[in-house]
Amino acid sequence: MNENENKHTFFQGVRQSLAVTLILLLICGFIFPMLLSGISAFVFPSQAKGSLVYVDGKAVGAAHVGQDFTKPYFMKGRPSAYNYNTYYQDEHGNKYYNDDSEFAGLSSGSNNYAPSNPALTERVEADIEAFLKANPGVQRENIPADLVTTSGSGLDPHITPESARIQIPALAAASGLSEEQLAQIVQENTEGKLLGIFGEETVNVLGVNLGIAKAMGLAGDVSR
Repeated sequence: MNENENKHTFFQGVRQSLAVTLILLLICGFIFPMLLSGISAFVFPSQAKGSLVYVDGKAVGAAHVGQDFTKPYFMKGRPSAYNYNTYYQDEHGNKYYNDDSEFAGLSSGSNNYAPSNPALTERVEADIEAFLKANPGVQRENIPADLVTTSGSGLDPHITPESARIQIPALAAASGLSEEQLAQIVQENTEGKLLGIFGEETVNVLGVNLGIAKAMGLAGDVSR
């Protein structure tokens, strides 16, 4: 094989490699994702849009992402290392979490403290004291574990039914709603086991708080 034939074979291989790369890039990087996105938007329109929850047509949250609620008449969720990314902005444009610490940017996850880490003990003790202050009728030993432990993502919107029920007396006092009304709102936002088998029953905190807001006349129609 002479030099010209070698060059021709080399450039032919390069062209083939580039052509395969471009074709695979088009198929795997554009056509396939667009096809899946189109199918998901058609079959699961709400989920494809992030399972957003609307009040009077305005998005106020997502069904699968928790929020940091500070009003005494709203149910509290699990602790979050990132305050559920809920923040406010001052007149200078600076962003702060609801506990007035500086906003660190959108994040998820946990602090991954070891059981021996003093920071974990301090955080849990602070959460226990805050909960007892907000729920004076509750004994320390009766606080459900999920109310003082974070989820793996730090964004979990769910708590156990027990954690929801234990807050009802304090919520009734703060909201003016009856305990029966609140129990019904909790029941309406209780999600069963997956396929009736997997996992445990959970209560969606955002759903409960929107139900409370609606019952108090603070919110209108809720839709998803």
